[in-house]
Amino acid sequence: MIQAIRHPMALPAVLLIDGECRSREMIRDAITQMGFEVRAVTTAEQALRTLVQDQFGIVVLELNLPGMGGLELIERLRRQYPAIEAVIVTSGGDFATAKKAMRLDVIDFLAKPCPRSELEHALNRACGRRRRTMADNSHPSEMTLTGSRVPLNEVERVHILAAMKRHQGNRRSVADELGISLRTLYNRLREYKQPAVDRSLPVTEGAASPGATVQ
Repeated sequence: MIQAIRHPMALPAVLLIDGECRSREMIRDAITQMGFEVRAVTTAEQALRTLVQDQFGIVVLELNLPGMGGLELIERLRRQYPAIEAVIVTSGGDFATAKKAMRLDVIDFLAKPCPRSELEHALNRACGRRRRTMADNSHPSEMTLTGSRVPLNEVERVHILAAMKRHQGNRRSVADELGISLRTLYNRLREYKQPAVDRSLPVTEGAASPGATVQ
């Protein structure tokens, strides 16, 4: 079972909803390789039951689901779990559907098969938005971290340096994940006297390459 309480620095857990077996397995494996903890279900109804039991920060879903459709599920999420970010990865959907999804404030609307890099970018944007929301909901000058009160700028520093480590110094990826501009990132790194190394991410042995697609 995914823990109900997660450390604020941890990547949010992802709930994947896709009724097609091969597609579900490929997307689940890709998200897992990105460092996220993933739970996969096949229907919107299963997703709602799972959300009662465990805490998730992001849902990745297909629109064409058996039973309740994907858009209806997002509408339910907006009412019941407004803090959850949604990413659509679908094999169907026209312009009108995409517009409705955007009105429901989804992070991205991706068509299958989509490049792995696009899915990773969407998940990084979802993480960045969640962090900004958490910061907005915190005290304006300080927040709680591991049971103690620390200055907000120290929390920001920890976030940025942890992201730099996760992305092997790739500034663009760090800025995308945190939802900040490259200029802001440069300025923060200068303040921390952290070398702003910019290099391509290495491909982990056995993992899908950034140019790979998910079905």
